[in-house]
Amino acid sequence: MKTAIITGASSGMGYEFALQLDKEERFDEIWVIARRKERLEELCGKLRAPARAIALDLAWPESLEEYKKLLQQSRPQVTALVNCAGYGQFGMWDDIPLQEALGMVDVNCKALLAVTQLTLPYMEAGGKVYQLDSLSAFQPVPGLAVYAAGKAFVLSYSRALNRELRTRGIRVMAICPGWVKTEFFDRATQSSSSTVTYFNRWYTAGQVVSTALRDMKRGKDVSVCGFPVKAQVLGVKLLPHRLVMNIWMKQQKMKQ
Repeated sequence: MKTAIITGASSGMGYEFALQLDKEERFDEIWVIARRKERLEELCGKLRAPARAIALDLAWPESLEEYKKLLQQSRPQVTALVNCAGYGQFGMWDDIPLQEALGMVDVNCKALLAVTQLTLPYMEAGGKVYQLDSLSAFQPVPGLAVYAAGKAFVLSYSRALNRELRTRGIRVMAICPGWVKTEFFDRATQSSSSTVTYFNRWYTAGQVVSTALRDMKRGKDVSVCGFPVKAQVLGVKLLPHRLVMNIWMKQQKMKQ
């Protein structure tokens, strides 16, 4: 069965990806994965394709093992994989508990890698993998140190994997948005030392997803929504990272 699998689908970018992919392509089934099953079931009711709500916390190895078993039992023909599961915690190093910092690595990096690797054997030529990344992947970001470092991993991993899978006809693309107002920020700004207060420009999840779908058709391996964000990416590539960090810290009024 032609299947789309979307993690982090209970809200934000994953939720929007489910809606837009369902409108753009015909699937025999869509698997939507997240922790909150009631939100997933609500989403399933909005999709035209038959949908399966799968409640998993991908931070836990047991959930990844359960996902592996689901694939083995169903043996789907996965034509689209969307990795949107993840979270961030903004704040300085000494205000973010170690468990939270490790949790970001577990979900944003390890779970993304695991889900990708477990799913690829069920993908054929024409398959597409969308990896939710971030503008922060292009530079070190004080105040988002662990989160940004994890996103740098996602960018490098996704671009290299895209080349590795070229001979199989499978595409992998990293999606690197700037500021997008979703539930992500409710958790990201919980830290008492969250010094991220300057947000130069906001985009919607709908804008980011529609850009990503269009960029995948154009053969890109990185999708960036909005000309101002593209200009920022170019600037970050050209300028020394020490200078880029100084500019960022000045914008956020951080002590230097």
